Amino acid sequence: MPKLRRSSLRLRSLANKLALLFSAIIAFAFAGVLLYVVPQLQSNLEEQTLRDLRRVAQVTSEPLDRAMGSDITEAQLNELVRAVSDRSDARVMLLGVQRSITAPGRRPDAPSLYVISDSRVEPRAERGRALAQTAIARDDVADAIALEGGDPVARVAAPLFFAGRADWVAVYSRDLSEVSEIVGLIRRRVLVAAAVALFVASAAGYLVAQAFARRVRRVESAAQAVAGGNFVDPVPVDAADEVGDLARAFNEMQERLARLDRARREFIANASHELRTPIFSLGGFAELLQDEDLDAETRDEFLGQMREQTERLKKLAADLLDLSRLDADALELRPEAVDLGELARDVAAEFVPALNRAGVDLELEVADEVEACCDRQRIGQIVRILLDNALRHTPEGAPVRLEVRAEDGTARVTVADEGPKLSGQGVDQAVVRQAFERFYTGDAVGGSGLGLAIAQELAGRMNGGIRIDAGERETVFTVELPAAGQAGEAGEESASEPVLEPVGRTP
Repeated sequence: MPKLRRSSLRLRSLANKLALLFSAIIAFAFAGVLLYVVPQLQSNLEEQTLRDLRRVAQVTSEPLDRAMGSDITEAQLNELVRAVSDRSDARVMLLGVQRSITAPGRRPDAPSLYVISDSRVEPRAERGRALAQTAIARDDVADAIALEGGDPVARVAAPLFFAGRADWVAVYSRDLSEVSEIVGLIRRRVLVAAAVALFVASAAGYLVAQAFARRVRRVESAAQAVAGGNFVDPVPVDAADEVGDLARAFNEMQERLARLDRARREFIANASHELRTPIFSLGGFAELLQDEDLDAETRDEFLGQMREQTERLKKLAADLLDLSRLDADALELRPEAVDLGELARDVAAEFVPALNRAGVDLELEVADEVEACCDRQRIGQIVRILLDNALRHTPEGAPVRLEVRAEDGTARVTVADEGPKLSGQGVDQAVVRQAFERFYTGDAVGGSGLGLAIAQELAGRMNGGIRIDAGERETVFTVELPAAGQAGEAGEESASEPVLEPVGRTP
């Protein structure tokens, strides 16, 4: 049973299938040559011989026609027939026509034929009489292919007329054995060529298929390893063909899967760390609050810390939920025309208490009639994330700028802060490149590192995007969204300088 299974697997292999396919194509092609082309060639050569004999009969029968009814001796007639035979390159047999006398009203019998002369003295041929009878009955030239001694012979019978009726018939015969030999030689050569072609096609097909199969098996082995959770070295792309494209696609897939696997591991590790820290803090504060010797001031301080950790947990849980919805493509967006200026004012008003606590001024610059096609709730979430990020990185006394404008059919919301640039040092470009990665925090200010990642995902889902420009004086986050309706024309009108609306701290 195992032997039968291995044999079946070998028969189903790509190499064997391609070898059999190539062999079948070659066999079919040569079978067509042998069964159609070669017989057609023989038939064409025989027909050509008959046409040549008819032409020769028309040209050479005139001397025989003149000899009929003349005082020519038998020796002279034989010499003339042999001369005609040499000229026509055919055997020439001259037959006489003897008609019987029939009574009136009766159908005449078929005339009898007798040999007058033959270019071949020995043996005298008796064949060709039926064709001669046909020519007499038609009063025209007749031709046919017949077998003589097992070999094909082309014959043409040309009637010779005297006094208005056929008295003689000249039968021209040409042996077609040479044609048969030529066709037989071609057939043998075709068979030899077919055998060689079958061998070469089978061998070449098998080798080529083996090479392809080897490359495919290499990709298959790598795919099985990746399916088992083991990433392997990239599969070599050694040819610019379909298998090479497959290997290239597999390498790209493996690279993406590796990145996703690393991101998953980092996500789990970071999420666990972010959740563990506030949970441990809450547990610790709960144990401390159980101490009956705590004074009221210390107890209030601990309760405040617990509230902060609870808020941190709530925000982290909300961020994780948003990320899971984004990854599952389950976040529903409701795009509509949103007045970004009005939205920016509402969000800025929400941040007044946070601005007072941080000692930071918010400068709001809003152009007129800036509308974007987006989800109002989600664009508000993006602006909150950017403002929260700016407040956490901006020292006391430094301003944060929130600007809304439209240009060239694109609505832009800009959040700029001076943050660590007050020291005169720019932000590391590595921090800029990784700013939107999940759980990445470029400094020790705090935060889960999920806000900017969520903001970028949301902007992309609304056919927009976020870019970061880190200069020496400030860091600028710009949200770009498609303008709504006639926002392109409105954008040109609002391209004037936005109106500054300070959002001051309460005294």
